[in-house]
Amino acid sequence: MRILYLGKNPRKPKALSANVILLILFIFLCLNIALTYSYIKYKENALIKSNEDSQTSSHIYSNESKLDYENNLKVYADQMGELYSRIMHIDSQTERLQQILKKQIVGKDKVPKLNEKKKKSADENAKNNNSSSYELNKEITRLMAKIEVREELYNTMESILLKQSVLKDTLPSLKPVNIPCCSSRYGWRNDPILGIRKFHEGVDFSAAHGEQIIATASGIVIEARRGVHYGKYIKINHGGGLETRYAHASKLLVKNGDIVSKGEVIALVGNTGRSTGPHLHYEIRFNGNSLDPLKYLKK
Repeated sequence: MRILYLGKNPRKPKALSANVILLILFIFLCLNIALTYSYIKYKENALIKSNEDSQTSSHIYSNESKLDYENNLKVYADQMGELYSRIMHIDSQTERLQQILKKQIVGKDKVPKLNEKKKKSADENAKNNNSSSYELNKEITRLMAKIEVREELYNTMESILLKQSVLKDTLPSLKPVNIPCCSSRYGWRNDPILGIRKFHEGVDFSAAHGEQIIATASGIVIEARRGVHYGKYIKINHGGGLETRYAHASKLLVKNGDIVSKGEVIALVGNTGRSTGPHLHYEIRFNGNSLDPLKYLKK
């Protein structure tokens, strides 16, 4: 088979053989196959990339969910750590009460007792695999409320015993500043600077800058200086292991070794040290352990 075609000179037609025609068709077919293959590979790569992006997105979401879960676990762990710390603090108070009871006989006043029905413990609830985060949080809240009741009970017991002991005449009983109530109580609270739960070992009285601070009981000044956290502060030893502390003052009016009388002005309210505003941080300590000052103030 031959094909004739006319060039510029129609009198001399040119002929194409069958082999040339087949070669042209073969080249054309190869080009089509190559283009089709390229298109298929392009679609395949696009699909793979789409799947990879989807897996990456799913992986990121999974990581975020895992991070949220781990953060929740950390919150629960921190709360449980606080509960354990509070239990240890209560145990310490109980030991001090036992030591006092060994040395004296309680009068007609009966020491308050805790009458409470036994309930399923937090550990047993924590072991329940079906417990939800809501249930765990609810259990932690319940346990914290139970511990607060115990703390209040033991603080009351401690104050009753100390008021009946040989130290009753030396107990600090006056308000350190002429303020009707305190702004931050004794016990666990959210730290105003760090923003975490910490135990507050005294009470805070929000008072104007320069307000007079008085000694709540007679004693000897054992420290009157400036510290990092307390700012300008005073420590007074009242004997028998009793001590009071007055922190964040603007001016100290006594010095180490001074003997002060109950009601004597010893400093002025300020905003020194680790403080967020003018106030007095006041503590009572017995053998180094903090007491709730509000239990000893005169009504």
